[in-house]
Amino acid sequence: MTTKADFTEEEWKQVIEGPTSAGMIVTTAERGGTFRETFAMAGAYTDARKEHGASELLDEIVTHRPKTDRPKAHSKEELKDAYLEEIRTAVGLVEAKATPDELGDYRLFVVNLAKKVAQAKKEKGSDDGVTEAEASAIAEIEGALGVTA
Repeated sequence: MTTKADFTEEEWKQVIEGPTSAGMIVTTAERGGTFRETFAMAGAYTDARKEHGASELLDEIVTHRPKTDRPKAHSKEELKDAYLEEIRTAVGLVEAKATPDELGDYRLFVVNLAKKVAQAKKEKGSDDGVTEAEASAIAEIEGALGVTA
């Protein structure tokens, strides 16, 4: 089982920032709803805590308070690119040190968090509350994670 102890302090910081980076990509995909979407992100962590014991690595990740600080960026696109790079770095670290099952659990947690954030604010013109921009953001997150549909 992979745990926090398998990572350096800097690596661990990057691993725990991957999920919130995904949430922030979705949050910034559309205007408005930031409060609900941030609350949904926290809810994804709460839900994952209820699954305690399924993955020791995820158990340790979800004990940390989600960070929603934004990297410095001059445009929305630059901000998204910075978050996607954080996700690529995080999943690369998990892939290098964790088991294939733990890697799958990490990827699934990040994608589920992004989807939960997208569904937090019911957008006009969408059946499930997810807009085209949010769906596109989720697809980009999946790409950064190495998830194929």
